[in-house]
Amino acid sequence: MRGALTVRRLAVHEVDLHRDLRLSALRDAPESFGETLAEVVARPECYWEELTRSVTPPGPHAMFLACEGDRVVGSAYGLVDQERGQAARVGGMWVEPSVRRRGAGRALLRAIFGWARERRFNRLALWAPAHSAAAFALYRQAGFRETGRRRPLPSDPSLEVAELERPL
Repeated sequence: MRGALTVRRLAVHEVDLHRDLRLSALRDAPESFGETLAEVVARPECYWEELTRSVTPPGPHAMFLACEGDRVVGSAYGLVDQERGQAARVGGMWVEPSVRRRGAGRALLRAIFGWARERRFNRLALWAPAHSAAAFALYRQAGFRETGRRRPLPSDPSLEVAELERPL
């Protein structure tokens, strides 16, 4: 039986969960992220502790978790855009394959929209794998449009990522 889908913030003590989610995402969809599984596995505990502090209150960024009952089935970051003062970014979006197309991605995006509006950002941007029709469909349905900027995926330069953005 499926539990209700909810979204919550990562808590500062959930360092192991944070690391495990990132590793799961990279195992499942290595062609969708700018870092490799080997790079992430090699990171020390202090890296994960610092990253977790940065995405939990009062850190500058946010990490949202999609949950089905007590089980975490997806995650995404809300990130302050370092290039543009009034913009935020969606990063690291991932949903477990068994629950895709059931609203977890949309719920994570809604949570990030709320976080970004509370912080008074006026735009939200992201980099999406140009080869992923499913990712593009989700983002377009959420109001994102391509900016025309593309670049090689750092973890696999034979693939491209495309920038999308939307007003808030």
